[in-house]
Order: sequence, then structure tokens, then C-alpha cells
Amino acid sequence: MKKSLSILRLLALLEGISFLVLLGLAMPLKYYYDKPEMVKIVGMAHGVLFVLYTINLLIVHLQFKWSFFKTLGAFIASFIPFGTFYADKKWFREA
Repeated sequence: MKKSLSILRLLALLEGISFLVLLGLAMPLKYYYDKPEMVKIVGMAHGVLFVLYTINLLIVHLQFKWSFFKTLGAFIASFIPFGTFYADKKWFREA
């Protein structure tokens, strides 16, 4: 049971980093320097990490019997820059 939470914490970290790299590095390279290659690479990695994060979030929700609102908050956090870091500190560490 603890293993799935550890995996969720790792995925939250990686997903958060990939989101920041996408927004802070890849997107400016695409729009300011006309170099869209980075967005394809980082975007794909971020997409895969987001899907893995979401699936693992559902698994943890079911295993730990989290409330709907706690899980929804962790899901919404993945759409906000630095959101998964906040979710890790607020919800994932205490579980």
C-alpha cells in the first residue's frame, strides 16, 4: 500500500518538473526562437507522466479511501504550475 503512495509522490515530482520545463523552456523556445522540437519531446514526456500520475492517483484514492475532494484537489493541482509540489506537501506526505 505504501508503495503506490511512494510511486504517486515520485510521479507528482516528475510531472511537476516536466510541466515547468514545458512552460518555462520549451514554449518560449517554440514561440520566441521558432524551435518547436523541444515542445514535441517535452510535451510527449509530460503527457505520459500526466496519464501515469492520474492513473496512480486513482489507485491511491481507492487503496487509502481518500475523500472525493482530496483526490479532486490532487487532480486539479496537476493543471497548475507547482501544483503537484503543493499536493505532495499537503496530501501525499501525511497519508
